Amino acid sequence: MRIAALLLAAGRGRRFAAGSPEGEGSSKQFRMLRGKPVIRRAAEALLPHVDILLPVGDDPLLADSLAGLNVLPPVSGGAERHDSVRNGLETLANLAEPPDLVLVHDGARPCVPPEVVQNVIEALKAHAGVIPAVAVSDTIKKVENGIIVDTVSREGLWRAQTPQGFHFPTLLELHRTQRDARTDDAALLEHAGHPVAIVQGSDNNIKLTVAEDLMRLEGVIDGNLLPRVGLGYDVHAFEEGRKLILCGIEVPHTKGLAGHSDADVGIHTLCDAIYGALAEGDIGRHFPPTDNEWKDMDSARFLIHAGERIRARGGFLVNADITLICERPKIGPHAKAMQDRLAELLQVNVSRISVKATTSERLGFTGREEGIAATAAVSIMVPDNGDA
Repeated sequence: MRIAALLLAAGRGRRFAAGSPEGEGSSKQFRMLRGKPVIRRAAEALLPHVDILLPVGDDPLLADSLAGLNVLPPVSGGAERHDSVRNGLETLANLAEPPDLVLVHDGARPCVPPEVVQNVIEALKAHAGVIPAVAVSDTIKKVENGIIVDTVSREGLWRAQTPQGFHFPTLLELHRTQRDARTDDAALLEHAGHPVAIVQGSDNNIKLTVAEDLMRLEGVIDGNLLPRVGLGYDVHAFEEGRKLILCGIEVPHTKGLAGHSDADVGIHTLCDAIYGALAEGDIGRHFPPTDNEWKDMDSARFLIHAGERIRARGGFLVNADITLICERPKIGPHAKAMQDRLAELLQVNVSRISVKATTSERLGFTGREEGIAATAAVSIMVPDNGDA
């Protein structure tokens, strides 16, 4: 039994755009959700259950958002949803081995539980069409001109979700012969007289429709996240003839710091804290000081990698607190620029980054102005997948 899935990403999300802050993109499927694009999370939810995953949409962000996943190249969408589905179905039909079953899923539903997908597939053994749905629990009112005119019985009412599943030949034939618009593919089967079954959906299978849905989706993801804490510490001696780079910016001073790379002690300790929180060693494991590739390297490259590792684990940075320990130079005038640069490199809001400084009261090597030390503490959230 060969199973394919169409992942729809052609919609523009008008309701979402209307409720989003000015200047934010309207393509809701490509908004970041806890470190990953919404549509990437949707694809990852489907992939364990299907043999083929075909994205449908024209946005150049689509391929980038799914980079590295085992999916077919995206096919163009259409003017309406049913046009996009038809384009996807025709592409699947032209494969050397077309599927037996096809799932149609909204790219704006990133948190569909695995049991919902599996239950749809299982029910297709007995039915030509199956959709997940949730029984309506709220009281339903019919309103005209702002006035309630009727209370509608909710008995027998269900909220449809995706992925909707079908026997591939049946859905393909209906799309070829019935070209009028339908709100979903199950309606095509209903109109043609094919019974469509339902399986239990999930309240966590939220469709990103309005901006407030992002917070609800974050709550679903966060419910499966564990907090991790990491600590970092690093020291570098002063050296004549080098620029002083601290937390990603150049700070005017008479000396720089000695090191294999640019010796940015602030970024190095922050990287160590992040790698420690992820239980992935320290900066030396990822960028060995014996490797000439990293000779005089801008340490921004190291912090970008540390941020990528958080996102690759499906997590996000809660906050980072960096303390620079030195007598000179004075850090205060540069702290805001340092915060901005670190936030940029980690792709987080600057409110999550703290940079401050202290002295050692003229004690030790920092007190003698022989170098600079730094500490960092970070808090991250990563999925609880048994090995987090």
